[in-house]
Amino acid sequence: MKFNTKTIHGGQHNIDPAYGSVMPPIYQTSTYSQTTPGGHKGFEYSRSGNPTRSALENALASIENGEFGLAFGSGLAAIDAVMKLFKPGDGIISTNDLYGGSYRLFTKIFEGLGLKFHFVGMQDVSKIEEHINENTKLLWVETPTNPMMNIIDIVACSKLAKKHHILLAVDNTFATPYLQLPLDLGADIVMHSATKYLGGHSDVVMGSLVVKDKELADRLYFVQNASGAVCGPQDSFLVLRGIKTLHIRMQRHCENGEKVAKFLKSHPKVDKVYWPGFEDHPNHDIAKAQMNGFGGMISFTTSEKTLESAIKVIENLKVFTLAESLGGVESLAGHPASMTHASIPKEEREKTGVVDSLIRLSVGIEDDEDLIEDLKQALG
Repeated sequence: MKFNTKTIHGGQHNIDPAYGSVMPPIYQTSTYSQTTPGGHKGFEYSRSGNPTRSALENALASIENGEFGLAFGSGLAAIDAVMKLFKPGDGIISTNDLYGGSYRLFTKIFEGLGLKFHFVGMQDVSKIEEHINENTKLLWVETPTNPMMNIIDIVACSKLAKKHHILLAVDNTFATPYLQLPLDLGADIVMHSATKYLGGHSDVVMGSLVVKDKELADRLYFVQNASGAVCGPQDSFLVLRGIKTLHIRMQRHCENGEKVAKFLKSHPKVDKVYWPGFEDHPNHDIAKAQMNGFGGMISFTTSEKTLESAIKVIENLKVFTLAESLGGVESLAGHPASMTHASIPKEEREKTGVVDSLIRLSVGIEDDEDLIEDLKQALG
């Protein structure tokens, strides 16, 4: 099955033999009747499993070319489940340019529980190895990174992880499986904030994990059930519906993203533009090799290089909405330093380029001319 077909049919079965519903029904139930203790039809209690959620988890596994999918109440809940595979003293090496919520979870929760985190620039994979020791258990990668759009070589990271017998997890939220398939490139775990492109309509909060290895899947399913950070059937239905249009939405996100990025790069009031599709973008060749396009996420700085100039631009936008999150059909603008990455200390975030004049755009699927006109008037 090709990808465009998988989004609609992949992993899906007729789970409603009673009426032959084309879409999996919303099983809004907490529990299931049994004929005798243990005598049930595959479901006992909806924390442990729900038919609507199972349909979604099968679809998630299919579009990522995995075998096992898991859906959670949020992207951070999915990351939390991965961290619970480890014990005090275990080490995790993470990219130093990552979503602020991931950084907060790692440093404010799991460091206090004894896990050791090293935040490393991963654009040059050769520099990761010097941080690996006998306690290292995981490489945590975002690519493209949030919000600097840095590209990390998944194949090279996979070779390094296998050499040292450690796991490789990739946050694939920005790229989605339409553009990038980390499991095929050697990753052990692929994670999504399904709130973003997979849901695609800014109406649900959810996270997901996909793996190929059954033993790893069983460990994660245990954490999912034991910790209970699952999503409900209504949310599962919404993301399953979102996945069915992922391919056509991502095509337009990419088309619009390219046009907006090129406009910004030519504007006199813009200093730097971060978008992997530019030939001078760091690791552009790697992006070209491991991605099928460059996406609709763009960051840029103002030529004035001040907080005030960035705030003025985003307050003047009319089609772009100033809001947290990304990946919806509507275009959003954000100020990472005060919004998505506010939990990272100023000196740390500025080391990676998250300066006060940085603006992040999630380019939607509106008419590209309207988006460019909006940016033109906001920049002045």
